[in-house]
Amino acid sequence: MNEQPSNLDIFVTHRRALLNYASSIVGSRSRAEDVVQEAWLRFHEASKGRLLEDSTSYLFRIARNLALDGQRRMKRESQIITDDDFEAAANAWTDSVASPETVALYKDEYALVMDALAQLPERTRIAFEMHRFGGAKLREIAAALGISLPLACRLVADALQHCKEQLGWP
Repeated sequence: MNEQPSNLDIFVTHRRALLNYASSIVGSRSRAEDVVQEAWLRFHEASKGRLLEDSTSYLFRIARNLALDGQRRMKRESQIITDDDFEAAANAWTDSVASPETVALYKDEYALVMDALAQLPERTRIAFEMHRFGGAKLREIAAALGISLPLACRLVADALQHCKEQLGWP
């Protein structure tokens, strides 16, 4: 009898190659591990237990897209925030006492953010708070809320965009 390999068999067989492939894109073996794990979760969800046609190339495509998305996100974040910014901010904070104007400014911004969060649908607010304040990963949010990973990502992004708009940020 000629049994076809399962999706898990395909993943296990190609795991090392997936790690090497993702590592070549992200430049880090530990980040590649995360990419490959996420790729498996997405692949498994997409297959829903059935064998997909050309499973191997689909699995590699998922890993590639996740790795490239991660690289793009890191590049965007590094353009916004650098280590020097944190150092300068930390030194400025410890070296001086905030002026009353600064306190008032941030108090107003804090109130705007709290109002913006109160305007969000409950599920969106919870997803955002779990991610931004609790440090939860998107897959943890998806599991906690009983939603798909892409929906968890979208809820967090929508909440962030809403807060930016309420603050008048571009």
